[in-house]
Amino acid sequence: MFRSRRTGLVRRLWRSRAGGDGGVSCCGLSEQPSGSPELRAAASAILKRLKEQALCALLEAVESRGAAPGGCVCVTRHGPPPHLLLCRLFRWPELQHPGQLKALCGCQGAGGSENNSVCCNPYHYSRVCGPESPPPPYSRLSPKIEQKPLDTSLSPDMSKQGHWCSVAYWEHRTRVGRLYAVCQPSVSIFYDLPQGSGFCLGQLNLENRSEAAARTRGKIGLGIVLSREADGVWAYNRSDHPIFVNSPTLDAPACRPLVVRKVMPGYSLKVFDYKKSCVLRHHPTPPEHTDGPYDPHSVRISFAKGWGPCYSRQMITSCPCWLEVLLGR
Repeated sequence: MFRSRRTGLVRRLWRSRAGGDGGVSCCGLSEQPSGSPELRAAASAILKRLKEQALCALLEAVESRGAAPGGCVCVTRHGPPPHLLLCRLFRWPELQHPGQLKALCGCQGAGGSENNSVCCNPYHYSRVCGPESPPPPYSRLSPKIEQKPLDTSLSPDMSKQGHWCSVAYWEHRTRVGRLYAVCQPSVSIFYDLPQGSGFCLGQLNLENRSEAAARTRGKIGLGIVLSREADGVWAYNRSDHPIFVNSPTLDAPACRPLVVRKVMPGYSLKVFDYKKSCVLRHHPTPPEHTDGPYDPHSVRISFAKGWGPCYSRQMITSCPCWLEVLLGR
């Protein structure tokens, strides 16, 4: 019976692989359902080494598509990197190198090269947005559009002990709900999450909500994870739609227009760089084009809808659903 149950878990995992049964990967690209024979053989060898409890945890993460990422699924290192193989099998068949992956905040089994085991849970990893990898810089804000500034300051008092950031949720030019203070190293911001905790946007009510905001809220889904790490603040896109990010540290110092970056599902981006922020202190001049009070320690994130010269939405206040992440000094 034990062997039969274990075999059944492995079969369910194979049916859940990226592109299996005509599926679609997290980046929205249809993949070959079977993968290469080499990948299948190497991944099969990894699955055979996992105990039943680990197989159950892996299956829960894969079948929920990361809604229930579960704990670490550790396996000893033999041959090709196990986490790379399972990320290719269950999420991104086109992956080529483990350097394209980033362990998410909270994964205890990613380890380093000196460790004999590694976490191979594919939903404990994201793809990294780098300067030479997709997605590229999306657009630059136009300095020619004028609009009345927001009538609510975006710079709250961050002196409360233990809060490394506060998050404000906006629909167009209206802030919805109170500031959400973040004390833990990471926070999930979502519309609908089967389990877990964080900032639930689905619970925020607004009278006379626009149709655009109502439609966009339905696309937030699992949303994003914000994490404070040693080198800066990272955003991981867990949803099925892109997010768009604007931050003072995404561009070179003394460059007045700010960059808007498009982050595809499954990708992570360092949305605020602490070292660059220190450099910006010597260039305190605000950008030429802002649609509210300028805060060099804030990040703006729009769900599903971009803004800038390539869009009818020139400024983020025209986006249906967006976040202001207010960082402590």
